[in-house]
Amino acid sequence: MKNVLDVGQCSLDHAAIRRLVEGHFDARVSQAHDAAQALAKLRGEAYDLVLVNRRLDGDGSDGLEIIRALQADPRLAAVSVMLVTNYPQFQEQAVAAGAEPGFGKADLDEPQTLERLGKVLG
Repeated sequence: MKNVLDVGQCSLDHAAIRRLVEGHFDARVSQAHDAAQALAKLRGEAYDLVLVNRRLDGDGSDGLEIIRALQADPRLAAVSVMLVTNYPQFQEQAVAAGAEPGFGKADLDEPQTLERLGKVLG
């Protein structure tokens, strides 16, 4: 079973992402609300994928900073990460920072989203 960490989503969005991932893949989704909580979980348990909201619900901080922090940490740099945003310019920035191409909340029902997730979780 794959392990997914969903970072910075509100309860409704987390529930939708969890249904999507757990409904299509042999995966378990857990949640963190801010960078400190996410990094603590990542250092304490192995994850296959980290999904990061562009703006974290816990403190409103920039999700790109989590991606940069993961890439800068030799223990965590190998973990696949995707940004969750509908804005192409932020997706481009996330990929430039080392993330896999992500998806937006408006695209949860799109085949491309499952294809992207499947590259990591399939």
